[in-house]
Amino acid sequence: MAQALHWFDFDRFYAEAKRVLTMNGVIAVWAYGINTVEGNAVNRIIQEFYAKTVGPYWPPERRFVEEGYRTIPFPFVEITTPAFRMEARWTLHQLLGYFSTWSATNRYIKTTGRNPLESLATDLMRVWGDTGVSRSVLWPLSIRVGRMSEK
Repeated sequence: MAQALHWFDFDRFYAEAKRVLTMNGVIAVWAYGINTVEGNAVNRIIQEFYAKTVGPYWPPERRFVEEGYRTIPFPFVEITTPAFRMEARWTLHQLLGYFSTWSATNRYIKTTGRNPLESLATDLMRVWGDTGVSRSVLWPLSIRVGRMSEK
């Protein structure tokens, strides 16, 4: 399951997962964390946008993602996984498009009537350089994999 466990009623979800898992069946859940972008100045602005500008507008469940799903109950025999990350190369326009999909960005707009991406774009244009040039964007992946314990 990708980027969704933190929205579920854990008890109900796990009861259903255990019902449908076969003996030695495996469950895997994952989420991607806050991205980092190539360039210290660019990344500083993005981290401030995430934490301070739209930070108060994230739903409370977002903390589970920030904690790498480690604080979510996981009633399975855990299997160790290697570290993974997602990586893309995006232009400034593509990155801003991604930020426009964030629930916190949209809650900010709905609450304040202002689009925080306008000032973010201005700040990033000052340090990005040629806005048509792509930069590396990385997301850490938090993965939990487990098997149902013997009954």
